[in-house]
Amino acid sequence: MLRLNPTFDTQKDVVSSILAKEERANIGVLEPRILSVERDGGVVYSWRGATGTTRIGKYDPHSTENKLLYTFDKQVCVSSCSLNKEETLLVSKCLTLLIEIHPINNTKVLKAVDCKVKVQFLYPKTCRTTVLESHLLLAAEDGYVDLYHITLTRQEGYRVVMLNPERLSRERVAEEFSWVQWDSDTQRLFYLTAREKHTLKCVQFSPDRNFETMFELPLEIPKMSSVTSVRFVNFGHDHYQDLKDEGLRLEVFTSPSGTMCVCYSHPVRWHKDATYTIAFVHRGCSKTFTVSLEKGSAPANLPTVHPIFIHLDFYIVVYLADHFLHLINCRQQDLLCYSLFLSGADGHIEALGSGSEVVSMSGSRLLDARAGRMYTMELNPDFLLELLSSDRPEAQRLAALHCMLVYLQPNPVIELKIINWISENVMSFDAFDQIQEFILASLYRVSYQQCVSLDKLLPYSCVLEKKELPVALTAIPGVKCTPELLCQPIIKGKAKSLQGYWEELQHVLERMKYFEAVPSPRFRTNLIKEDWIRYQAAMNSEKKKSPHSYRQIEENTKKVLSMVDTWRLDRRVVPLFQEEDQQQRVLVGLMVDKLREHLNRHLSRLGKKKIDLLVVNYAAKLLELVWHVLELVWQKLKLGPWVLCIKQQGSSEEWAMFHVMFRILEATKGLCLPLPPGYSTLLSVLGVRCLPRHTFLQYVDHGLLQLTEPFVSRLITGLDNSDANEQLKFSILKRLPEHIEQKVSHRWDHPITSACISREYVKTLLEKYSESRDSELLDYGKSSFYPDFLPLNYLAKILSNREEQAQNPFEEQENVDVRFVEETALKQTLIKLGYEVK
Repeated sequence: MLRLNPTFDTQKDVVSSILAKEERANIGVLEPRILSVERDGGVVYSWRGATGTTRIGKYDPHSTENKLLYTFDKQVCVSSCSLNKEETLLVSKCLTLLIEIHPINNTKVLKAVDCKVKVQFLYPKTCRTTVLESHLLLAAEDGYVDLYHITLTRQEGYRVVMLNPERLSRERVAEEFSWVQWDSDTQRLFYLTAREKHTLKCVQFSPDRNFETMFELPLEIPKMSSVTSVRFVNFGHDHYQDLKDEGLRLEVFTSPSGTMCVCYSHPVRWHKDATYTIAFVHRGCSKTFTVSLEKGSAPANLPTVHPIFIHLDFYIVVYLADHFLHLINCRQQDLLCYSLFLSGADGHIEALGSGSEVVSMSGSRLLDARAGRMYTMELNPDFLLELLSSDRPEAQRLAALHCMLVYLQPNPVIELKIINWISENVMSFDAFDQIQEFILASLYRVSYQQCVSLDKLLPYSCVLEKKELPVALTAIPGVKCTPELLCQPIIKGKAKSLQGYWEELQHVLERMKYFEAVPSPRFRTNLIKEDWIRYQAAMNSEKKKSPHSYRQIEENTKKVLSMVDTWRLDRRVVPLFQEEDQQQRVLVGLMVDKLREHLNRHLSRLGKKKIDLLVVNYAAKLLELVWHVLELVWQKLKLGPWVLCIKQQGSSEEWAMFHVMFRILEATKGLCLPLPPGYSTLLSVLGVRCLPRHTFLQYVDHGLLQLTEPFVSRLITGLDNSDANEQLKFSILKRLPEHIEQKVSHRWDHPITSACISREYVKTLLEKYSESRDSELLDYGKSSFYPDFLPLNYLAKILSNREEQAQNPFEEQENVDVRFVEETALKQTLIKLGYEVK
């Protein structure tokens, strides 16, 4: 599930460097021990050198070089160590010594009492190249944190020494805490106090040496998990500490997008359940999970252990070796089906055994100090693809699909594999529709990258459209979930003065309160349905709506189609965007209208221009996405332009293409989403090639296939007039709206259609213009057309006279005039009399 990529190993990256400087025979067992990892990524480590010394060095990951920092002339136990940014001062906890190392000179005892002490230099981001002041945090087991300000001075051009080491100024940062965590990357200090009740606080350190308590959050921690001793998190690693741990394990994870998760767990004994809590501060709720462990799966003398918490982008990983791995979604935590729970071999991480002591670091890094290794972590897409197989629970399949589509970085290879999986498993699952999930999740990822504020407004999964959730998506076997509301956090300082992460968190919390107060903040695509049905009825009727009612819709559609990526149209193989397709144009414009209205209601601060751009881009990406899927499936099946030929019967590959396209039609129709112009025509062409004739007509009657004008025209002209084809053509013509039938029937050279056209022509010509004095205009001489047929000659004279007086009502139809009517009438007469066959 998790792929761990080694980035540092003391045996590979450090030992060779040490051996190059010292003889192995004088060292004995060479076991470098990681002491800390600084903000710049440098790894501070110690080892026992030759002649009984203890040495401290640093590994630079950028240059992959090792540097000796300091040597103690005897063996000492270094349990905490930190190096300042300029690499001029070193603090190690023996007697908590502050040591000058550039050059080696003074030492200063900061604390000489026999208690647990942790030290950490601040690493402020500054533009100054020369800094003559360092700031050191000292956290003591007594329950306080002090900040030491150490002034430096330069001597002889290169010597950097402490100025007045006996008079170091210090400030009290925190006190009376039972737990403390340092976040090196963001320069934040979290600590937990318990005067009246447990309160989580956060101190933010700024580059100008100032600090401020920015955050407070009351936590309801059960009595059974009370903190029995002070716990230090991310203050380096103490290889000499007692591993016995009966107290609370707690960690805080934040991300620049304004999320904060507080994770804590109770000790796990082998014969009892595992319980852990994730407090989603940015969502105002927490979830406590209780996992039933397999009884008898561990020996009775196994010590108590804690699940490991790992921060991985938008997920919190909870891992208990040999038992389970729980991938918890931090952004969409409303439903359990968007998180992934794995047990047994599926949940095993090879590099992390039951005895591993790991720390989650920023940048998706993991430190295993006891093993002397560091890793970068990532989700394994190959394993996620395996979870899509049919023998997996549907909740796992949904979580894996959602994870790959929304949270993994765009990867054409993975995308192609997902599309292939959809084409091979095209029928909808019982609990969710995989095509709908693919469309909505893909669009959500693109839109969220453009504007984070769309997080709570756009649909991200097809499950949200269901009135009732299937049981398969609401529970995990063996896992109990208890949700609770959190107390309102306090962010100190005025909203206008907040910067960076705290500004983003404040904005997220405000949006959360707003969206909880308003009904249905997330856009639901079925909001379009009612208007869409009304527009469909209008388009299929002879009574056209006024141009004004369509003007806005058409303008929306023009904007969308102008943004669709058609610049490589000559390299596209699926013939779309090559016709008007009025129905899809209306649906595109209607969706833009409704989505724009929704965003303007809930996100007006962005401004109308920004919202209009987001909405138009959303619709354009939808059309491009469907086109892209069809392109990949088309190429996979090795289809070509012959598919558009009506005369031939479809192959098995064309049937597979028809099935995929039909399922896409079903999925988008269920969500009332538009399709690219030309989609309906192509689907009907495939349908008439692949389906039996009576089945094809049933699809048409049930509204599953559309008789578009381009399709009917292609069918009318492409098929000959055999009895079976004649029957199909007549069956299709009688199913067309009258105004469309009149347009396409003239393209079929057939006596019956000719007769219909003639009758309509005569009717229109006679009704449209008032009667005139025809008798005065008639010449009873012989007709130039057919002199022996006087009734027809009389009618032809009247029609010719009307044509001269007024515009031909059928002039847009080629060859429809009086001569056409005469020829058709005579031919029909001969057929009736039996002198000519149809």
